[in-house]
Amino acid sequence: MLKAYRDHVAERAALGLPPLPLDPEQTASLVDLLKNPPAGEEDFLLDLLENRIPPGVDQAAYVKAAFLSDIARGQASSPAICQQHAVEVLGTMLGGYNVATLIELLDGPLAPDAVQALSHTTLVFDAFHDVVEKMQAGNVHARQLMQSWADAEWFTGRPALPEKIEAVVFKVSGETNTDDLSPAQEAWSRPDIPLHAKAMLVARSRTAWRPSKS
Repeated sequence: MLKAYRDHVAERAALGLPPLPLDPEQTASLVDLLKNPPAGEEDFLLDLLENRIPPGVDQAAYVKAAFLSDIARGQASSPAICQQHAVEVLGTMLGGYNVATLIELLDGPLAPDAVQALSHTTLVFDAFHDVVEKMQAGNVHARQLMQSWADAEWFTGRPALPEKIEAVVFKVSGETNTDDLSPAQEAWSRPDIPLHAKAMLVARSRTAWRPSKS
């Protein structure tokens, strides 16, 4: 798996593109490797787990969340990830498959870590009511989490916007339409945004704008 992935990274770099995120099969292989990592590969494997798997409800995220949940519950182990770190990484997954486990952990010794992870997660949907129930039952960690959400710490804890932002504006003369920016003949590449971006304005329409005669 590691050789195939590194070959992929090299192929994409030759095209000036970042590697694709891991798919579910690659993520499952990564999980197996993390349970018994090859010597010297621990940091690389951990970086793949933390940064190269889509968050949310992607199927690869399901595999990632299940593995981290097992570690957090003490049902699996990895020399590269302790229980607290597993909770921390679960907290970076934005919402989806990570939420149920983090709320469950509000009742155990990892509750402070779960509060920290969930305090920056707003995509909890109906699971919000589970936190309310725990709070009403006297769970102090659930109350702390509710207060964090009420105080919008998920927002106020972010770095402040700089007073000045420099940007590059790309000005195109004449008429530009959506097919110039996202050519239909390149639609197959749309899921791969960096690759699809290479087709932007490659075959730009030459039709000039003319005022209406009405």
